[in-house]
Amino acid sequence: MEKISSTNAFTPVFKVDDIVTIFISAADMDATIPFNLMQGTSINDGLGGGVNSNNPPEPTYLIDEEGNIDFPILGSLKIAGLTRVQVKDMIKEKLKIYINDPIVNVRLKNFKITVLGEVERPGSYSIPNERVTIIEALGLAGDMTIKGKRENVMVIRENDGENTYHRLDLTSKTIFESPVYYLAQNDVLYVEPNVSRIKESKSRNNTVGIIISIVGVILSVVTLIVR
Repeated sequence: MEKISSTNAFTPVFKVDDIVTIFISAADMDATIPFNLMQGTSINDGLGGGVNSNNPPEPTYLIDEEGNIDFPILGSLKIAGLTRVQVKDMIKEKLKIYINDPIVNVRLKNFKITVLGEVERPGSYSIPNERVTIIEALGLAGDMTIKGKRENVMVIRENDGENTYHRLDLTSKTIFESPVYYLAQNDVLYVEPNVSRIKESKSRNNTVGIIISIVGVILSVVTLIVR
């Protein structure tokens, strides 16, 4: 789900390869059954099997390369480029001829971001509410380490198959006006190491190189003595 964002406007839109769940409900739930096709509707609850009505599986759809999903009865629906509200309204309108007062629940299932570099807990994080800022993402990763460069944090974002790179200064209030202040699905947030970390890394590599050289010399001498 790509996000068109600023501090004043934040409107998520669906894009190709998003995985979405769409669940239809109504006063007459029997009427919604054909529109809620799903795999694994028979869930074993540990007490002899059957459907767990308290936690039913949700129908899941993958947006294809053309931006469409194949929806039961309604057929192919183009939802890429639409907001959640627009998708709900579109499906609700199409369902009115089949169901009285349908309720449409739409949710992105695979929203995640990745935080790398000088943070306490680098890794990928799932975002259940599909809304996360750079500051919140750093919080999820345990914040930056003291060796992170706050003046040069980078957000890598894929747009139409191409990566774009945005560099941000977390010490400047202009960060709140950045188009990547709100992260999009699959964004990568990278915290660059500062000078002290780079020097530390180089020093460690030099030390390892020296040790390897010494070990090599010792092995050579031992080989000569054995011969």
